[in-house]
Amino acid sequence: MMLSNQTDAEVFQALRSGNLLALGILYERYGEVVYRTSLRMLGNQQEAEDLTQEVFLTLRSRGTYDSKRGSMLVFLLTLTRSKAIDRHRQMQAQWQRLQRWTRSLPPESWSTLMDKASLEEMSSRVCEALSELPTNHRQVLEMAYYDGLSQSEIAQDLNMPIGTVKTYKRKGLLKLRQLLQDLVEQRW
Repeated sequence: MMLSNQTDAEVFQALRSGNLLALGILYERYGEVVYRTSLRMLGNQQEAEDLTQEVFLTLRSRGTYDSKRGSMLVFLLTLTRSKAIDRHRQMQAQWQRLQRWTRSLPPESWSTLMDKASLEEMSSRVCEALSELPTNHRQVLEMAYYDGLSQSEIAQDLNMPIGTVKTYKRKGLLKLRQLLQDLVEQRW
């Protein structure tokens, strides 16, 4: 019987026995759904592709799938979710390290007093523009960019649907761009 006609459990056993064709079969069956889930969770095509590859490599090297506990699809989606959460945590930790590092730079590392004044002016302008946003838009943006929270964490903290959080964030960013148009044009 051809490997492609076998059940997921049988294909997985073939993979555990060293048959790499089995990995290709599982990828054909579930690669698209793993990729789409990764893309939805990470919001970045390249990251989603990398995560999809990582999920299937993990399945190959140390997958512990047990067909008695559930389907291959559920197993792969659980693995994808777990790895996506790990990536979010890594990115958040890197962002926090970068923020700590930039705060630790001594003031003399700034090239000139003029640069410092320019940064302070831009910071002031951004704060003013933020204060002009509707409260819910400003709150979502502050939680995302100042607190480093993901959209799902914001939705949970504010007890609102994630779609609403995404809408508030998008509308807030568009309004900020409009309010800060002169700064945007100067920088680019």
